[in-house]
Amino acid sequence: MNFRWLKSILPKGLYGRAALIMIVPVITIQLVVSLVFIQRHFDGVTRQLTANVALELDYLLDRLNRANDPTGVIRDVATPLGYLVSPVAVMPTADALAFDDLTGANVIAVLHAQLSEMVRVDLKSLDRRVVLYATANGNPYRIEFDRSRVSASNPHQLLVLMIVTSLVMTLISFMFLRNQVRPIRRLAKAADAFGKGRRIAYHISGATEVRQAGHAFVRMRDRIERQIEQRTLMLSGVSHDLRTPLTRLKLGLSLAGRSDETEAMMQDVDEMQAMLEEFLAFARGDNLEETALSDPWSLAAQVAGNVGRTDGKVSLGDRPPSATPILVTMRPNAVRRALDNLVANALRYGKHCRLTVRCDTASVSFIVEDDGPGIPESQRENAIRPFVRLDTARNQNRGSGVGLGLAIASDVASSHGGALMLGESEDLGGLKATLRLPR
Repeated sequence: MNFRWLKSILPKGLYGRAALIMIVPVITIQLVVSLVFIQRHFDGVTRQLTANVALELDYLLDRLNRANDPTGVIRDVATPLGYLVSPVAVMPTADALAFDDLTGANVIAVLHAQLSEMVRVDLKSLDRRVVLYATANGNPYRIEFDRSRVSASNPHQLLVLMIVTSLVMTLISFMFLRNQVRPIRRLAKAADAFGKGRRIAYHISGATEVRQAGHAFVRMRDRIERQIEQRTLMLSGVSHDLRTPLTRLKLGLSLAGRSDETEAMMQDVDEMQAMLEEFLAFARGDNLEETALSDPWSLAAQVAGNVGRTDGKVSLGDRPPSATPILVTMRPNAVRRALDNLVANALRYGKHCRLTVRCDTASVSFIVEDDGPGIPESQRENAIRPFVRLDTARNQNRGSGVGLGLAIASDVASSHGGALMLGESEDLGGLKATLRLPR
């Protein structure tokens, strides 16, 4: 049997599932105990009490059948036993039982079984009273007595007490459960923030297993941050060591005089320096940059404005309608560098570029579109990989590169917990690159 539909209605969070695991057994036990108690205990007590009353009524009806003076029997027998007996002219046609009477059916069944003279039982007309209609010596009589003589008094008290006690214990259990789930939620929050490139304060607490997971997370986070810092320091030294000979080459070429050979060599040196900067920018990353609340649209406008000063082919989409600026936690310099790379790639292979910002409750998206040749769907996954150049997909005569523009943008998106998605622009016809970051 397929129970997949059940997963859609079950709680998704740990707190909800733990609460469900705790509540379902309590409710099940209450239902089982209640049903068993009502069916066995109250039914048994009711039948026993009703049988005792039936013996007294049988004796009373027998005296009425043999008496010449029913009034004396009523006075001497019925009244001392607590029965109100009076003759009636009309007998009811059916028994009367309220729908919420838990024990009334047993009362009626026992009285019918033990009293042959009884005709009808009314448990509905009078509150907490039993009214019988029976014949004695050929005459109909109405017999009335207290309901407590045939039913257990206040049967709902035990149920109410059980429910109230269960609610109190469930509330106490919720308090303990919250204390147990809180450290797990803090750990999940810290791990989620670190996955999005943010470091938040995390205090290890909770059960032994949760503490072990917390210690493992802290060690992993420290190790990753230490590795990033060491890589950055190493690459800073490499950058310094390689820039020095490149500077000497440029200086030597500038002193050698202008010629076609020196111009070509100078161009090669400039290209080498640009490639070196791109390599270092990709390897260094921006993971050590502190996150800050930034306006995505203002950031996009700054990128479009910087490119527009040198190349007016970048258009900026309309600002999202909002009374107040939308602020998103991000590394603004890293996102700006990723957008610069996406816009530069768009202008390298196309004549026009459009930068648009879209915001919703869960994420913010920077959409860069161009009118270039685009990238085939089968090669888009490879295009994001570092050092991959799709010669058949892009026009190499429009500029040089080392295949790191999209990789840098994807790395920035991943460090924020987002993603870079490639598609086809419906309006411009070229590549559509969407840099999506969680809010």
